[in-house]
Amino acid sequence: MSRSRKQPEAPTSCTNAIAPRRIHIALAASLSAAAAPAVADNNVAIYGRLNTAIEFVTVTTATDGTRSGNTARLTNNRSVFGMRGEEPLANGIKAIWQIESALSIDNGTGQIAARDTRLGLQSPYGTLFMGNWDTPYTSATKSYDPYYPTTAGYMALIGNGAASTSDNVQNTSSFDRRQKNSLHYQSTWHGLSGAIAWGLPEEKTTVPRNPALYSFATAYDYGNLNLTLAYEIHQHYQTSGRNDDAMKAGVSYQFPSTRIGALYERLHYRTATGDLTRNGYYVSLIQQLGTGSIRAGFAFVGNGTGTATETIGSVRSGSETGAFQVTVGYDYPLSKRTALYAYYSCINNRSNASYDFAINNIGIKAGADPQTFAIAMRHSF
Repeated sequence: MSRSRKQPEAPTSCTNAIAPRRIHIALAASLSAAAAPAVADNNVAIYGRLNTAIEFVTVTTATDGTRSGNTARLTNNRSVFGMRGEEPLANGIKAIWQIESALSIDNGTGQIAARDTRLGLQSPYGTLFMGNWDTPYTSATKSYDPYYPTTAGYMALIGNGAASTSDNVQNTSSFDRRQKNSLHYQSTWHGLSGAIAWGLPEEKTTVPRNPALYSFATAYDYGNLNLTLAYEIHQHYQTSGRNDDAMKAGVSYQFPSTRIGALYERLHYRTATGDLTRNGYYVSLIQQLGTGSIRAGFAFVGNGTGTATETIGSVRSGSETGAFQVTVGYDYPLSKRTALYAYYSCINNRSNASYDFAINNIGIKAGADPQTFAIAMRHSF
């Protein structure tokens, strides 16, 4: 008599769960392996700066008799959030990258990669990178200003405004700028450093001219002494076939408890109606006083000269088109990363001048004098 073969038992509910779990575990392991290079990269750093102020702003009567209203406001002084990293390659070469984003504490807005963002290579012979980055002309002297980048920064006069991020057609007036679509090379040798940048002419296909940017800077550091020289060309920014250019020279020195800096700048615009030039000067002081420091800056720009009839940024030709700016404040560190500070800054415009704060501008007419008093906090991480 034959015996029937016993049929296998149906899996239990517990047995049913084992197979899917094995699949989930295998999938998780695969995803972890794929993500491992990013997680295991010990050369990635997260950094940032949170910088905001309560400001009390007033504006005097303009030449035409109008006057802007006084106001209290919360301002953002270019807070940032960023990530940077590097990967060692062969023969002493490193791959480098950085993604720096803008964020605003005052209103909660922001933009990824809107600030210094790059990808490139670093070697003993220098650093070559591409991206959205401060021009060498901008970087050459921004450390001279103890209130860069805030409402009180020297960019109100020096550089003719501040282009936080621009290409060859969005902002054609400012020489204090971060340039989109730019290629950079930097090198240092025994205290002598140099940098060049090319803002590629990508707008050639969209405008009836061939705009591009070329920026150069060199510096020499010897002990506490810094000497710098910078030059920048804006090709076809105002009109076809004509180039704007700017040059500046600076010197700074660090004494035991005092730091002083000074610079001279000459801007030259070439428009369809003629030439426009303007000279500017800036001096700064940082004086240690106990734990904190007194900080001051003074900027002066003369009348614009030349035959051009256009107003470029805040620069125009004619009498009474100059201005000066005075800033004084106190910085008190609560720790290595956190500080409280306060400042007063005033721009005195001649009757035909309309210089405004470059960051957190107010909006003024010719002859009006904007001024601000700020109480602020800064934290870096």
